[in-house]
Amino acid sequence: MSDDSEDVEETEAAATGDAADTGAEDAADTEPEAQAVDESAGDADPTADDGSAAADGDDETDEVEPDAEPEGLQDGDFLRVAYTARTVEDDQLVDTTDEAVAEEEGVADQGTFEPRVIVLGEGHLFPDVENDIRGREVGEEGTVEVPAADAFGEYDEAEVETVSADKIDEDDRYPGAPVQIDGQQGVLETIVGGRARVDFNHPLAGDDVGYEYELLAVVEDDLERAEGLLDMFLELDLEMWLETDEVEETRVEEPDEDAEDDAEPETVTETVDKRTLYIESDPQLAMNQQWMMQKQQIAGQIIDLTSIDRILIQEILDGSGMGMPGMMGGMGGGAGGGDVDIEEALEEADIDADEIAEEL
Repeated sequence: MSDDSEDVEETEAAATGDAADTGAEDAADTEPEAQAVDESAGDADPTADDGSAAADGDDETDEVEPDAEPEGLQDGDFLRVAYTARTVEDDQLVDTTDEAVAEEEGVADQGTFEPRVIVLGEGHLFPDVENDIRGREVGEEGTVEVPAADAFGEYDEAEVETVSADKIDEDDRYPGAPVQIDGQQGVLETIVGGRARVDFNHPLAGDDVGYEYELLAVVEDDLERAEGLLDMFLELDLEMWLETDEVEETRVEEPDEDAEDDAEPETVTETVDKRTLYIESDPQLAMNQQWMMQKQQIAGQIIDLTSIDRILIQEILDGSGMGMPGMMGGMGGGAGGGDVDIEEALEEADIDADEIAEEL
């Protein structure tokens, strides 16, 4: 019996002598209840301990482990890849990096065939192919089939249109001729009288495409990365190199918060290091249509994906041209024309050399 129950018994007996027996009986009646409470209280302690222990265990379980680094190749990796793509139905060659395959198919003279550098996740290959590459390791090979809808699109009859034959050059008025109408590239199907039927679907629309590829290497060097990207975009073999240049930059520095109210922003000039990619231009680059139309986007992607800060295109003029337009060969520094008397030339042009000297 607990101490509390004994106190209750003594108090009741002292206060009401006549009811001592009754009080004793009441006390006796309450004894099991008090005992039960004590026992339950005693039982509660271990339960509380178990609960706190369980809570501690839960805390340990709830501790979130940091996400493990994904294994294998991931988005942003520069890869050198060899691949061949063919249509699934009729095995027509779509693209290849294998020179032997190109020779087999009779297209070896249509470009350079060698493994290419791509950046995973940048859309340089079809999404289905990129998804198949993610998580793989260098040295692995794979095959993947890209449905028509995710390759060059489903064939759409609405893309076959009848146009005026006047929109087609006379030299291109034969079935199968590639034509461009109002900025759209198409293939001439038929031409009758003054009307022409042109298919504006992609030539491979409606075809599933199968890829076989091999992952050759991860490309780490920035120069090699830039060369690979430019080759992928332009298919040109260009001379290029990297240098670190000191460049002056100006920036506007706002006045401090505690400066006087009339304080004005200050222009600060500082010298910074810039990692520069130099590209030697040549006639092929200067006349490359894709470069002329997209050089800002191409350069921007190279800068965004590498540690290169800027790109400089150098054009070397060695004086072997035909001179400036509208000038005689001798005066323009070109071939022919013999020696020219400068004073005589100025006199004929009504130019006073002394007057020019005074102005200078």
